[in-house]
Amino acid sequence: MIEADVRSAEPRVAVVTGAGAGIGRATAQLLGERGWTVAVWDLDEAAARACAGSIRRDGGNAAAFCCDISDRAGVEAAATATRESLGAVYALVNNAGTDRMGIFADSDPEDWRFVIDVNLLGTLHVTQVVMRDLLARGSGRIVSVSSDAARVGSTGEAVYAATKAGVLGFTKTLARELARSSVTVNAVCPGPTDTDLLENVRRGPTGDKIIAGMIRAVPLGRIADPRDIAGAIAYFLSDEAAYVTGQTLSVSGGLTMS
Repeated sequence: MIEADVRSAEPRVAVVTGAGAGIGRATAQLLGERGWTVAVWDLDEAAARACAGSIRRDGGNAAAFCCDISDRAGVEAAATATRESLGAVYALVNNAGTDRMGIFADSDPEDWRFVIDVNLLGTLHVTQVVMRDLLARGSGRIVSVSSDAARVGSTGEAVYAATKAGVLGFTKTLARELARSSVTVNAVCPGPTDTDLLENVRRGPTGDKIIAGMIRAVPLGRIADPRDIAGAIAYFLSDEAAYVTGQTLSVSGGLTMS
């Protein structure tokens, strides 16, 4: 853990999982710019430290915590360390996720378990542990990053799409359960975004062709930057979204439309 620069007795603390890179890092940095105290959770401790350090150099307040969200004991430890270092949590961004791409008929059940443990069970672990602070204070925000693969499917991502669809069902149910406690629960579904997962696609034998096809399919004509997604997450965390709960927002440049 990095030592925290706590500036307020009651900071508005946000936990962002998977904040060492990609959408998580962009979200953590944006929240830091907007005055949040950010708990940067990531399995990669060095990446978490780098993100938290960047936020502090820009004048924000952040601390880094190494956490494997698929490990319940690790989640409990990270939540305790966050509370002791930064204060009670007000908002949670469930961003950490992973994928093992391939046609389902050829897939390995061990890979299924890995993706399920991180994307679905990890989200459940973190949410149940962190929401204790939100319930204790009688208000708060939870935003989970799902995927448009959950809404429309994605070839080669059957198990990934299944876990992300589970996150959407969980979001809507939890929104109902927590509404009387003034805790809002929403989901953001990114389309193709410039993250490490997309870079893995790009490195494949037909990666450039696949990426070019994605860009042609997006009405806005480009792959999303992680900050495009961060802006949607920040909206759900804001006071302006106080009356919005149980909703799913696609951020896909128009690739998918309801």
